[in-house]
Formats: sequence, C-alpha cells, structure tokens
Amino acid sequence: MSMTGATADPLAALGALPGVAESVESVRKAVDRVYGHRVMRRRSNAITSEAALRGSRGSAALSGADWALEEVRRRTDFSADAEARVVGAALRLTAEAGQLLSVWRQSPLRVLARLHLVAAASGGDEVGRPRQAGEPVGEPLVELPLPDAAEVSGRLEGLADLIIAGSSAPALVTAAVVHGELLALRPFVSHNGLVARAAERLVLIGSGLDPKAVCPAEVGHAELGRASYLAALDGYVSGTPEGMAAWIAHCGRAVELGVRESTAVCEALQRGAA
Repeated sequence: MSMTGATADPLAALGALPGVAESVESVRKAVDRVYGHRVMRRRSNAITSEAALRGSRGSAALSGADWALEEVRRRTDFSADAEARVVGAALRLTAEAGQLLSVWRQSPLRVLARLHLVAAASGGDEVGRPRQAGEPVGEPLVELPLPDAAEVSGRLEGLADLIIAGSSAPALVTAAVVHGELLALRPFVSHNGLVARAAERLVLIGSGLDPKAVCPAEVGHAELGRASYLAALDGYVSGTPEGMAAWIAHCGRAVELGVRESTAVCEALQRGAA
C-alpha cells in the first residue's frame, strides 16, 4: 500500500471500508468491558504487568520463539541461544514502548529507530536505522517480496507524515496500518516483526483506546496463528480494499483476544488464584 494517497486522510478512508466499522465497534465494546471489570478499578497495575508479559510471549512466538508463559516468567538470562534472544528482545520492546509515547506523534521515525536499537541490543552500525541498499534482512518467517531501500525510505517518510499530521481514523485502523506497513517494508536488518508489533501496541496505548496497556494484541496474533497472520498480511500487501479490510479485521480480532486474556487474569485475581 502506498502511504501517499490522493485523499487528505487516507487512514480515515480505510476506516470507511466495508466491515471495518463493525470491527472497530466490536473492539471498542470489548475494551470497554475489561476496563469496566471490578478488578481493574483496584489492581490495574497488576493487569498491566501481566498483559506486558503475555504480550511479549505472544510476539516472540510469532518470531519463532514459542515458549510457555511460565518459562518466560521464570527466566532471567535471555542470551543463551537464538530463541532466548528473541524472547529477551520482545520483553525489552514491551517495556520500552511505554516510554516512547510522548515522542511518537512528533517523531515516529526516531521511535522506530529506538525500538530497533532496543531489540537488537548490539552496537553494529546497521542497528537503529533503516537498512541500506544491499544489506540483508533476517526475517525468515515473512517471505513476501522485499522492497528495496529507496522504496523503504519513501514509504517510511509517508507513514511518518501521516502520523505527525494526525487522522480522524479509529485507533484500530491506525495501529493496523502501522503494523502492516512495517511488516511489509521490513525496514531494518533484523527484528522487524517484533518492532512492528511493538509499534502497533504503542499506537493502541497512545491513542487512548488502551491507555493502561491491558489489551495485548500480540496475544491474539499468536493465538490466531502464524498462518492466519501471514495470510492477513498478504491482504494488506495486496492493497485491495478487501485485503486491507481483512487485515484490519484480523488486527481487531487480535485485540479482542488480548482483551479476553486480560479478562481471564482479572477473573483469576478476583478468585484469589493469581
């Protein structure tokens, strides 16, 4: 999808696609329900912490490190092997995203660079900046054609311009586009999936839809499965109205499943079982 369309507010135009309004409304009702839970009024910090952990686990699973939640919870060393490093990167990104909310609307490219730096946790000169011509991309689980560095630069600028300009589009639409565009572009040499999902999380929180970060979409994306995730991404990359609407609906369903996860945590806390 080109982020420099003819309409003044292309994100809002996506919100008018058939079926998108229904997805937006379904997500809003689900979020309202969990925020209205009695446990949220007393122990929202506990729900936020648990959602962060479960969201990190879900994002890592989609990047090839599908660990049990209790394994993520008990581990302290995330440097032992490739899977451990993926899980560690997901945990760091979830923690970092909340610190970048105030910067996102003014400088989204700076935030994306910071997210990559945090995920990579290394000092190479390819870290924390968009990839350059000829640099390989380590994202084996996304097998779409890879845009060249010039296209990446132009589309990132277009995405940043849309975010800075603001939009009347619902938060779900903006979050889905940010997520989908970053996966389609894979602008960094590594960790693009983790960064894309962290950026989606950041939009959902910063928009006010999920200000306490208790609706981890990453949980839902993992639960829906990698095959479904990649099929929906194909729809986004196609740029067709039907494909775009299907991707937004997929992201909406992921948020709803994240809500379900946190609702279950609320219920467990209410029973004194967690």
